[in-house]
Amino acid sequence: MIENGFNRRDFLKVLGWGGTAVALSGCGNTSVQDGAELVTSYVEPPEYALPGIGVYFNSTCAQCDAGCSITGRVREGRVLKLEGNAASAINHGKLCGLGQAGVQAHYNPDRVREPLLRKGDKGETIAWDKALELINEKLSGVKGDEVAFLTGGVSGHVGVLLKNYLEALGSKNHFVYDAVAPSVVRAANKKAYGVEMPRLRMDKAQVVVSFGADFLGAWVSPVHFSQQYAQFRKAANGGRGVLVQVESKMTLTGANADRWIAIRPGTEGILALGIVNALGAAGLSLPADATAASKTYDAERVSKDTGVSIEQINKLAALLKARSPSLVIAGSAAEGYAHGSQNAAAVALLNRVLGNIGKTIEAPANVPFTQVAAATGKRASVQALNDSMANGKLKVLFSYGANPVFTAPGALKLKENMQKVGFKVVFSHYLDETALEADLVLPLDSALEDWGTSMPEYLTDGAQLNIQQPLMEKLHPGTRGAGDILLALLKQKKANEYKDYEDFYSYLRSAVVRIKPALGGGSTDDDTFWGETLSKGLVKLPASNGMLSAKSSAAGLVLPAPAAEDSAFPLHLIPFVTANLRDGRHANQPWLQESPDPLTTIVWDSWVELHPKTAAKLGIVEGDIVEVTSRSGSVKAQAYVFPGIHPDAVSIPLGNGHTALGRWAKDVGVNVFGMLDPIVDKDTGELALNETRVKISKTGKRVLTKFIVKDEGFAGGSQAGKKIAVRASTDEVELSGEV
Repeated sequence: MIENGFNRRDFLKVLGWGGTAVALSGCGNTSVQDGAELVTSYVEPPEYALPGIGVYFNSTCAQCDAGCSITGRVREGRVLKLEGNAASAINHGKLCGLGQAGVQAHYNPDRVREPLLRKGDKGETIAWDKALELINEKLSGVKGDEVAFLTGGVSGHVGVLLKNYLEALGSKNHFVYDAVAPSVVRAANKKAYGVEMPRLRMDKAQVVVSFGADFLGAWVSPVHFSQQYAQFRKAANGGRGVLVQVESKMTLTGANADRWIAIRPGTEGILALGIVNALGAAGLSLPADATAASKTYDAERVSKDTGVSIEQINKLAALLKARSPSLVIAGSAAEGYAHGSQNAAAVALLNRVLGNIGKTIEAPANVPFTQVAAATGKRASVQALNDSMANGKLKVLFSYGANPVFTAPGALKLKENMQKVGFKVVFSHYLDETALEADLVLPLDSALEDWGTSMPEYLTDGAQLNIQQPLMEKLHPGTRGAGDILLALLKQKKANEYKDYEDFYSYLRSAVVRIKPALGGGSTDDDTFWGETLSKGLVKLPASNGMLSAKSSAAGLVLPAPAAEDSAFPLHLIPFVTANLRDGRHANQPWLQESPDPLTTIVWDSWVELHPKTAAKLGIVEGDIVEVTSRSGSVKAQAYVFPGIHPDAVSIPLGNGHTALGRWAKDVGVNVFGMLDPIVDKDTGELALNETRVKISKTGKRVLTKFIVKDEGFAGGSQAGKKIAVRASTDEVELSGEV
């Protein structure tokens, strides 16, 4: 069948329903069939809007990649508040503080409002039609392999258009980048279970052992896991669940654990194999490969390597043996080393030995619409892009949803290598560090004034396609959505295929309505189905049950012994991801800067976290300005003495230290990314975030105020002299003990 001059398969590919989706819908289900798509304004003031009366609309949170659905309260045409959408299987009506701050991202006065073209060291405003013409001109005569697109994680129909645009250019250079992605764990999961992101069922577990996965803070899908954690703590699973957190630097999840075990940095896999060995010694039947892999990891050796006592090792093994089913998770603390893949593989082996696969580790749903599935980012992408730029292979570079100039290690010299690219286009909300290096900046609509669809990487109960819709009129007429920009660029290359879509809204509506039978629309007319879809804010997708593999071999699983002491750089640097700032893209939202860190309660700054023993050895007290130096760079920040960190480690939060991005981000705190050594995981090539070694020196300066700016009250733990919650001294606290 021929539709609008090209065949039906191509037509479905344009709309993002290629592959298995082709069989799910027939012809003639939408008015786009004959090019008669009718689009009217979707933001005309509704007749039912009354002064002082709130109206609610459902959409999707874009503050992180978890894919939570939101409900926005709108009054007098302005969005005022966001909450969770109860219909979502991901967040069930709940929303974190990061999601709540989406309102402030929308109203932020530092947003770019018009296209900007570089003129020397400055940017001058340019009309949209001129900007698009310039892009077309710069692409003229350029080969496909000389064009690249760098993005953060993308999914849904923006991802479809991006893929189609690269194909139209003849380019395969799509670099999907995420500076804090769980990429090593994904690769280890693929080998162990056959899928990158299995479904973790905490609600079915009686014991959860987390090797540094901060699932209550900033790991994968924290709102969903917080709700799973609440179920885990209930008695429905045979008794109150027990959480054990193993990590070198305490996270929010660690602070909520029954037992927090401080482990020597990088030895997480050794402990996992030690527990396998202890389980075998306690009479648990082990597979032959598990026996072989763990036979040399007796409790005495493991205790010496990890710093975890023999008593704790045996107690943990006994707990896992006695209470089944359990769940063991590998997080960023375990994967951030040159042997991170081996650490993650050891954790996966422990799950297999305990029989957790198929019980508390389930297969995600198989979703038929692969074109709208999430393209997940990884840290290795920025290295690959940097190599291409350094070698002079790229003439045109597009960037969207990433800020590599800020997040790439300084040793890569990425900023300098970008100068070798002839023409650089950045889609951006703000003038961040990467946008300042661009030749053309295209301003984006906020997430609360844009159209889109998305599909999260981590699928919970079945699968859903999230709908994003504007909650109000645009604040700035000169901004556009990423979908509208890509659609305009595609029309330059394939005008005939996209001529029926006046804008991205028209395209998106056509795509969704096109397969309404597969989405449960049945014989509902198009307008009714589309209206109901927008009202719900999501579409439940037809999905089959996936399958897990538990046949991966432990052969070759050998963990390196702890690295020898380095007298020049004696401490391990642990950069940690905060729930509010993540990789730094949210640093210009003052609500988030003002929100205290849950463990230190510090606001509006960076800090250097070190153990009391380490601080005493170096003569450092809280509030001292110290310099932390690696082989690749150094930063200066205030010291915070905290017992929730291993004495061999020092930790600094990620996200601050911007030289651009906006008034509330610029010159606040320090940028840890820039001082990381370019050491990678040996199996995946991923940047090993925790592999950098550092030294600390005093600068002779202190914070200007008497005490560090924080919300926990005055020094000594006596809140305004009222002694509401008195702080205990560190020698009275045993953080690894059970509650």
